[in-house]
Amino acid sequence: MKTTKITAMALALLVGIGLQANSTRITLKAAKSTSSYYQMAVQIAENVNKASNGKLNVTVEESQGSVQNVKEVKKRKGNYVFTSPPVLIKLALAKKAMFKNDDPNAYKKIRSLFPIPFLTMHIVVRANSGIKTFKDLAGKTILIGKGSFGAKEAAKYMKLFGLQGKVKLVKAELSNAVAALKNGQIDGFATAGSYPAPNVIEAAASVKIRLLSMSDDQIKKTKRDKLIIPAGTYPGVDEDVATTTLPVGVYTTTDMSDETAYEFTKAFWKSKKNLEKQSVWWKAVTYKNLDMFNVKLHKGALKYYEEANVKVPAKLK
Repeated sequence: MKTTKITAMALALLVGIGLQANSTRITLKAAKSTSSYYQMAVQIAENVNKASNGKLNVTVEESQGSVQNVKEVKKRKGNYVFTSPPVLIKLALAKKAMFKNDDPNAYKKIRSLFPIPFLTMHIVVRANSGIKTFKDLAGKTILIGKGSFGAKEAAKYMKLFGLQGKVKLVKAELSNAVAALKNGQIDGFATAGSYPAPNVIEAAASVKIRLLSMSDDQIKKTKRDKLIIPAGTYPGVDEDVATTTLPVGVYTTTDMSDETAYEFTKAFWKSKKNLEKQSVWWKAVTYKNLDMFNVKLHKGALKYYEEANVKVPAKLK
């Protein structure tokens, strides 16, 4: 009997190893490990692995930001998947901004898969700092991060709102923000992530905070979309906060097979309800968000949407 048990266990282990060996490996490059987008990537990987019944084996790689994700398309082969705002793909194809020295042909193989929660700007300050509006930031110290979308966006806003040179912007890792805020080393920090953002929740648990709200005129200057963070989203923030948002999607390249893209996209949407149970931010993701993409869907992803009777914008076919 004992021998039979051992044999059965060994057989089960061999079967498990066999399934893993036969599964299709996918690398998902997301964001810094302290960000909400890294957390999303981990959730996607775990749920897709499960929903695909072992067909897919998704592993998550930490990244310094979306720009790096896009640039790695030049050297990555196989099943490379990454997150990025659509605007960066547009810039890469147009040989503009941070992609001005790159060959745009290298980015022509990028294809869309599915949307994820949008980037939302948070300007967090200590409630006792005396800062109630953006103009109150003059003479204050704000940590904005380093090399991320949120850091670039925050610096841009300071300039647009007439605060350039008036605010001390600390370009340090966001992982230091909460401790620095609690210790009084900074008056606030800027971060971009889907709400509720983990680092903002952590800050609110350590010290009483305030989120700065933007006027319609300020939002118009940013050329971003408006988003309202509802009152009560974060402890102590008892009023709606108007801020900016930027769409974000998951992409791959034509190096991925149609079958893999189909299975990956299908497994993601199959996991949607479970993802919503894990984090509230997934509820904002719908098929309607497909319209945000500006490059065609991968043929495998398109096959899934057509089977699911999803209305796909003509520009993506």
